[in-house]
Amino acid sequence: MAEIINLRQARKDRARGERAAKAADNRIAFGRPKKAKTLAEAKKAIEVSRHEGHKLVGPDSEE
Repeated sequence: MAEIINLRQARKDRARGERAAKAADNRIAFGRPKKAKTLAEAKKAIEVSRHEGHKLVGPDSEE
């Protein structure tokens, strides 16, 4: 026989799981200290400028 489940409880369990997943994503996105965020932004800016500096075509050309 099939197992009998309470649909209300199943719906609540699914909602709890979705909220937990969203909370985990938010902890990653918003859970860093300001110093770590600014450091990461500075490193990203340096990487972008280095990458742009190695282009063979200047920024004024149309390609």
